Formats: sequence, structure tokens, C-alpha cells
Amino acid sequence: MAIMSFLRLKLPAPSSSFSSSARELCYLELRNPITRLQPVDPLSIKALSTRSMGGEQTVAISTEAAIQYNASALGSKKALISLSNKAKLEFLGKSLIDLGYTIVSTGGTAEVLETANIPVQKVEELTEFPEMLDGRVKTLHPKVHGGILARRDLETHMEALEKFNIDAIDIVIVNLYPFYETVTASKDVSFDTSVEKIDIGGPTMIRAAAKNHKDVLVVVDPEDYELLIEHLQGKGAMDDQMFRRRLAWKAFQHVAAYDSAVAEWFWKQTDSDEFAPSFTVHLERVSSLRYGENPHQKAAFYVDKSLSDVNLGGIATAIQHHGKEMSYNNYLDADAAWNCASEFSLPTCVIVKHTNPCGVASRDNLVDAYKLALEADPVSAFGGIVAFNVEVDEVLAKALREVRSPTDGETRMFYEIVIAPGYTSKGLEVLKGKSKTLRILEAKKNERGRRTLRQVGGGWLVQEADDLIPDNLKFESVTEKAPTDKQIKDAKFAWLCVKHVKSNAIVIAKDNRMLGMGSGQPNRVKSLQIALEKAGKEAEGAALASDAFFPFAWNDAVEDACKAKIGVIAQPGGSMRDGDAIDCCNKYGVSMVMTGIRHFRH
Repeated sequence: MAIMSFLRLKLPAPSSSFSSSARELCYLELRNPITRLQPVDPLSIKALSTRSMGGEQTVAISTEAAIQYNASALGSKKALISLSNKAKLEFLGKSLIDLGYTIVSTGGTAEVLETANIPVQKVEELTEFPEMLDGRVKTLHPKVHGGILARRDLETHMEALEKFNIDAIDIVIVNLYPFYETVTASKDVSFDTSVEKIDIGGPTMIRAAAKNHKDVLVVVDPEDYELLIEHLQGKGAMDDQMFRRRLAWKAFQHVAAYDSAVAEWFWKQTDSDEFAPSFTVHLERVSSLRYGENPHQKAAFYVDKSLSDVNLGGIATAIQHHGKEMSYNNYLDADAAWNCASEFSLPTCVIVKHTNPCGVASRDNLVDAYKLALEADPVSAFGGIVAFNVEVDEVLAKALREVRSPTDGETRMFYEIVIAPGYTSKGLEVLKGKSKTLRILEAKKNERGRRTLRQVGGGWLVQEADDLIPDNLKFESVTEKAPTDKQIKDAKFAWLCVKHVKSNAIVIAKDNRMLGMGSGQPNRVKSLQIALEKAGKEAEGAALASDAFFPFAWNDAVEDACKAKIGVIAQPGGSMRDGDAIDCCNKYGVSMVMTGIRHFRH
């Protein structure tokens, strides 16, 4: 004989009939809180005995039947939906209804659902309280947050829901007011308009649901709707609790990113021009990389979603048209090449190897610029990155395919990446034919005003980007022999190159082309020797730029440069022995200019 259990049956308001076509739901709860019960059709319950209880009835059914109706709430399964981004809403709503959920929703979301003939209960009907303060208060109510936060495994929580007539909410699907999109759309957006786009109720619901993820599924991304429905249908590939944890992580991250944008924006509204005392950098993963700098290191690539980085261009937002996937080192080298190329106003080609420009040339004819940049150091250029600051057309693409190495006139040049702000359709077609693996990137020019971050053990260094270019500086002659206008022009070109070379850095240039450079040496003398070796005889009469001052002159770098018949030396100045450097140049009849600006790059 079946074991009997007594349950309280909350009947709906009386109606003329209970028809199978119009199912009227009632709610069951075990007297002994072994489990919670789903909504059921009254006609499906076979009452063994009944007695009136003032609007309620007590019915006896088998425990077996009671457990069959096990659920997570006192009422029907509920999904609360409140969306700013309403993509895929119709699919979501219909799918949840088909799965037996009652949908509760806020204003605009409810209207979209109703238009699609999807049954919906408005949140003010649930709370029995109207929206107020121009929509600032609509979901901040115990009937919403009690339903979300109640733990189903705690009897006291469930009794509280019953006492205050609160229905449990099983799914929360929310995304937030478009604050980020609003403040980045235009510089003319008013302060008050921006403030009104700061969501309050949304983050509160998301955080509540994510905290109670064991009982409440929380979804913040329309791309997860299909995964949610599959999971509810029992077709999901992930364990239930692990699926809930992943959604909860995404929810907390979503709110954290949102709040980081609000905090960053508010700091900018203050009078301070200092770096904020604390800040959060919102990064979004673009791809998992094959490995890091070396094959034994895991790596991934992220895009900086900070407000300060919006519309500043750069490699992170580049479009890849062709070739193998980008590697960790590819990103570093491509960034170095594009940073350098973006600083030139004339049509320019930059060739980079291991983040150092080894060839740079500016010409109206980009094919000539490419050939001259290649001549600066063809050995280093092999396997490097080539960047142009103007569109690549068919003629230039053919040159990239066909020009051979200047070392022997036979070796076909191999490159990892080509970068440009654009490509003609024919130019892109020709370039794709160079190699299946050649990565072809289209990037937006780097703009000024970016901050830079660099990690050290246990912390980060933050600074403004080094945006100064020769046009911002004064090249002051300090020697008896003043430089000619052409020498000043050469010095400015060399100066623009040297700021992109790793310290200690020396660049020798003439006629808008790099002749040689020395990079990354512990002492400036060695960097000079390398640069002179690469420049060869062409160093005579050329401009030499040093990223920092010369600590010594006699029998050191300055005198070595003078003996090599350099025409003009450009340096920041600031050494206690600047006088020696000037005297040395005067002795050899070499011009020297000082800028007062250093360009260290570590």
C-alpha cells in the first residue's frame, strides 16, 4: 500500500470549469519539507480525502506522486528577463515558454515579448508596485530579490518566501544600460545623459543571481541563450553545477567590466590630471595563442576595452585578411612596426625585426621606399615585419613578391607580416599569392593620447605614451658649425627613427632613409659601432641621432662619430660633460644639435 503524505493545495480563484485546453495551475507543498513541488493541473491530482480550510484544501496523495512533481520553487518556474540589448529575445522567450517557464519582464523588454505574442508578466504586476523615479526604481523590491536570493536548500528561506507570498525566480537574464556605448559614441554627450545610463537595478539582479547560482541560472550574453536552452532541455555538454559556475563567472565579470568603465569615466570628470589612485583595466580575450614567447609558455591575446583606448587605433584592433594565426611574438613585432610607421607623415616603409626597426625609408613612390628600407639591413629584414603607412596597391604588392634580397640579388624575401592602413582589391589579391602563411593586417593609425602599462613582479608601471615627434621639438645648434637645413631635416628623420629603437640606441640616416642603427647595447659606444658598420661609407655627411645624452666624448662615441665624418649629431643633452661633446665636435668641424628630450626605450 502506498505511503500517504498530506499537502496543502493552494487553489486558484474559482472558475466555471477546469478544461484540459485551459490548464489552471495550483501549487503544492509538502507538510514535511522533504521537497518542493512544481505547478500541476488540479485535474491530474486524485484526491483521496479533502476538507475545507477557508480557501485552501488539504489533499492526501501518495509520496511517490508528490516526489514526481519535485521542483525548485513554490510556484511555477520563473524567468526574469530585463534587457537593453534585445538581440535573440524572441527566440529566448518562445523557448522558455515551451519549457514551461513563466516570464517576468520589465518595460521595453515586456513590450517586445508581447508584440511577439509571448505571454509575459510585467514586473510591476509581480511586485504590486509601479515603476517610479523615471524608471530608476522598478526591480529593487523584495519580491524580485527575495525570489532570486532564496536558497532552496534552507527551510527558513523557503518559509520566508511563503510567508511573504514571494515566488522563487529560477533564471535571471539581464544585460545593462549601454553606458560604455553612450560615453564613447561622441565627445558631446552631456554629463547628465551619461549618468542616466548608469544601470543600478540590472547589476543588482545579476550579482544576486550569480551569488545564488546553485539555484538560479544567470545569463548576461545573448550568445549564451542557445546554450541555456540546450542545458534546460537536458542536452548540454557541461555538468549542471559547472555550467552554473561558468555563467556566474561571466555575470560577475560583466558587472565588473561595466563598473570599471563607470569609474574610469567618473575619474575623468574630476579636476585631477593625475593617474587615478586605483583603477581596473577591462580586457577581453580575442584568441588563445599557440604559445607565448617560447613553446613551453601558455599565452592569450586580449583587447583593452578601457575608455581611454577607444578609437586610438593600433594592432589590437587590426583586421587579418590572410595567413597563419598570429603568435605572441608576432603581436609584439607587429606593434613595434606599426607604432613606428604611424608616426611618419610622408609615405613610409618600416621593416622590423625583434621589435627594432632595421630599415626605414620615406618616399612618394612606396616601391622606392620599400627597396631603400630593405637595403638598410637585408639580413635582419629576412623573416621580419613590413609596415606601410599608406594603402598597398598592386604595384607595391608585386614589389613585395618579386624584389630579391640586396645581399645576392637572388634570395626571395620572406616576411612574417605585412601591415598597412588599407589595400586595393588587386593589391590584396597579389599579396595573398606571395605565401599561404603571410599574415596580412589592416590597421588603423595609432593616435596620440594612449597610456602604456608594463608589468613588473607584483605590480604595474603606468605612463603616458611617448607621443613627442620632431615637429614638437626645437633642434638647437650648440656648435661653432651650424647645421644646414638639409642636415636638420636628416636629423629629424633620424630622431623619429631612434625613438623606436631599443636603448642604447643610435640611428644614422640621410635623405629620409635609415642607413644603419645600433640597438639594445649596454653601452652607447657599441651601439654606435654597429650603426656605423651597417651604414658603411654612406655614413659620411649623414645625421646621427642618439636616444640619450653621451656621458663621455673624447675617445668615446662622440669622437668616434666625428672620425667617421658624420655631418650632424642630434642628442638630448643633459650630461655633465656636454661641454666635452661640443668641444669634440668643434675640433672635427661637426655640427651638433640638442633637443632637451630623451627617448629611452627599455
